[in-house]
Amino acid sequence: MTWKSALLGLALLLGACQARAEPPVWIVRDADSELVLFGSIHVLPKALAWKPRRLTRAMAKADDIWFELPLDAAAQGEVAALAAQRSFLPQGQTLSKLLTPADAARLKTVAADYGVDLSYLDQLQPWMAEVVLGAAAFRRFDASADDGVERALMAEAPARAKLQAFETPAEQIALFADGPRAEQLASLVQTLDELADGPDEYARILKAWLAGDIAALEKEAVAPLREASPGLYARLVAARNRRWTAILDDRLRGRGRTVVVVGMGHLVGPDGLPGALRALGYRVEGP
Repeated sequence: MTWKSALLGLALLLGACQARAEPPVWIVRDADSELVLFGSIHVLPKALAWKPRRLTRAMAKADDIWFELPLDAAAQGEVAALAAQRSFLPQGQTLSKLLTPADAARLKTVAADYGVDLSYLDQLQPWMAEVVLGAAAFRRFDASADDGVERALMAEAPARAKLQAFETPAEQIALFADGPRAEQLASLVQTLDELADGPDEYARILKAWLAGDIAALEKEAVAPLREASPGLYARLVAARNRRWTAILDDRLRGRGRTVVVVGMGHLVGPDGLPGALRALGYRVEGP
């Protein structure tokens, strides 16, 4: 399949999904509070219509809105600076040498296919090489974080709503950069396999998200990481979800209207936030 035909197919399937359904929304209510959970796709194609009506209504009435990270310019600058500090391998090491010969050959092929300089990738820690290759893949779809869920929702947040974050920039960068080398390499190899197959993975995730297909989202967005690198999944998904659940439980013990926007992978699967809140005894409306 050529990239041109893949992109045409993506446009057609996204149009079909938008006509039938919306991305999933979960709602938790008690006597004096409401909490709306929405799973983000951080990077989206331009001009994609995706906002569920229930989310739009909840945003307009929200007293507080929670994101994974602060989204102001200072925080974004801190993320970039910290990432730059921790992106590179020690002098004398190369990424290709850390990989098996077969995976190093795949890295070379994928880098060429996506227009990424292999000599630059070879200097990077595995986690950052994965970020760089992912960004190159998103560019094929004319997709960026500027068009992603968080930026769009920040623009429509009511002035009275308090913006909150579950993590600091330093905490989030550490989640990736402090991971054991073996886990980082396993995740990178999984990404190389997906990118070598072309754009189908991203297209499938978008299709499932727009259609509100929870089973497909779990299969495409969560299960591959859990299977390829259980340790990385435990740290990036399961452990964070436990911390966030405790924060949301505390919030629900108060009063008011809250919107929570985190990566879609944190809301589906056996460790997802909706399931964790149900386990605490809350009635959660939604898939």
